[in-house]
Amino acid sequence: MSKVEAAFAANKAAGKDTLIGYFPLGFPTLSESVEAAVAMAEGGVDILELGVPYSDPVMDGPVIQEATELSLANGFKLRQTFDAVKEVSERTGVPVLVMTYWNPVMQFGVQKFAEALKQAGGAGMITPDLIPDEAAEWLAAADQYDLDRVFLAAPTSSAERIQNAAELSRGFVYAVSTMGITGARDEVDSLARGVVSAVRDTDVQANVAVGIGISTGEQASAVNDYADGAIIGSVFVRAYSQGGLPELKRIVAEIESKMNKGRK
Repeated sequence: MSKVEAAFAANKAAGKDTLIGYFPLGFPTLSESVEAAVAMAEGGVDILELGVPYSDPVMDGPVIQEATELSLANGFKLRQTFDAVKEVSERTGVPVLVMTYWNPVMQFGVQKFAEALKQAGGAGMITPDLIPDEAAEWLAAADQYDLDRVFLAAPTSSAERIQNAAELSRGFVYAVSTMGITGARDEVDSLARGVVSAVRDTDVQANVAVGIGISTGEQASAVNDYADGAIIGSVFVRAYSQGGLPELKRIVAEIESKMNKGRK
């Protein structure tokens, strides 16, 4: 059982909702993004996604795009990913996944990236623009270094692609709740339930977490009723943008409390 799978299992055994939190590395500086991630873990985030800033973030909404643009403007370098993962992992003990577009990994070297991530104590990677059919090199490296690999399943995914995502993901399958870029919405798209059901209908016992469009503790709790976890990103980034670490801590605590109200 991987670190991520163990986190899901522990929460299920305790009757607790699972919260997965995203924060971009280097925003607004590397050290400040590390402190933000640590605060999120200490506030109740069960699994961390540390985002690698990229110049062409096709899936990111305006809040995250603005943050990653600032990170790049302030000099973020890809190699700093591993320093951040190491520090956050050592200080929190929470599983840390790197969320990155595939091009930076290819430029760095897939094998080299996987080895560095493992040495840093990372749990694995989420690769939003890499489909399992084209991931042979990453799958081999992930197996070699015992890393989780998280693939996406969307409302438009074919049954075959969902089957592949379920079979080849490790840690969890990332169920995309809506078509479009990330960002908070008033209601989580009902299509999320369909994606989760489609993964459940495969012959694979895979964890499924829902992301994109979740902005409140109530929504996250509702997602945990039919999925294994809820993924939140833009709300945390916006909170930090507006009020720094104190506001981020407040939002994390508020969401975690509302998620687990009545379950403890």
